[in-house]
Amino acid sequence: MLFRFAAAAALIFAGAASSLSAQSVRVNGAGASFPFPLYATWTQAFSQQNSGVRIDYQSTGSGAGIRAFIDRTVDFAGSDAEMTQEQMDSVEGGLVVIPATAGKVVLAYNLPDVGELRLPRSVYPEIFRGAITRWNDERIVAANPGVTLPDMQITVVRRSDGAGTNFIFTNHLSAIDEAFASEIGVGTTVQWPNLANFVGAPRNDGVMATTMQTPGALGYVEYGFARMSNTPMAMLENASGEFILPSNDAGTLALSSGDFSGDELFVYVTDPSDPGAYPITSMTWMLFYRNHGDPQVAEALRNFVTWAMDDGQAMAAELNYVPLPDAVKESNRAKIAEIQ
Repeated sequence: MLFRFAAAAALIFAGAASSLSAQSVRVNGAGASFPFPLYATWTQAFSQQNSGVRIDYQSTGSGAGIRAFIDRTVDFAGSDAEMTQEQMDSVEGGLVVIPATAGKVVLAYNLPDVGELRLPRSVYPEIFRGAITRWNDERIVAANPGVTLPDMQITVVRRSDGAGTNFIFTNHLSAIDEAFASEIGVGTTVQWPNLANFVGAPRNDGVMATTMQTPGALGYVEYGFARMSNTPMAMLENASGEFILPSNDAGTLALSSGDFSGDELFVYVTDPSDPGAYPITSMTWMLFYRNHGDPQVAEALRNFVTWAMDDGQAMAAELNYVPLPDAVKESNRAKIAEIQ
């Protein structure tokens, strides 16, 4: 009798578990590391508020995220870089592109005795082109009166993987420096100078770790990674000749220079004109299937993006990302219904 009762209870429990499992929705995303701290916060908060849905996002880099999206091994992807027309045409089921947030690429440096560093727009592209290699170069010294800069090699820390951060950074450098544009160009991967003072590291966290561990290093990373590690960031000269630190307000002013009224899927502000704008500020995007094939997953994604446009934007500011302008959020709301 006891055995029959236990067996029956086991069947009831198994049936309940099966029912709960049938009601749960698992969603997987991957891609850009640039917005990863924010996406990780978003997915956790949304999953906690929606007990039947679990959303996971892996930081693999924009290039890997786009490949996974095209291969349909993920439900959505993150990218800081524009997809090529060939890539967009390769997406089975069609493509919906939604700007999720914006962020700043900063130049983090490791000079223990230098609390403030100014880098002119005629200088920092030359460093990443390999033309300026010493911290006491006269052009850097001239921009930093009263600061003692060491006679030390600049160790340039660059991304070793295919990355949207690469695209954002090289897009900006190419916009303000013709030599950089012709010699290195724009891309998620580029051919950096084959010089001894250039060191590669994967993902934003890898560049940040290498910069922190290397005296004399200068690396480009998303603002939040440098902020979390308490690493100094250079003031960069913008198009108006002002030296600007990467604050949220400076990022918002940079986006004010963009035209988001057209039909372009990917809009960049490569060299913002506002005097208070931080010069390397960019959108980052989420990629969805127009026809996912699983109605439950598609519904979960629509709900998630709607939530991200509302509650999520406040979290963006708290994590030092740049909240989306109202015009972009309204445009996004019209696109959300296309995720099916």
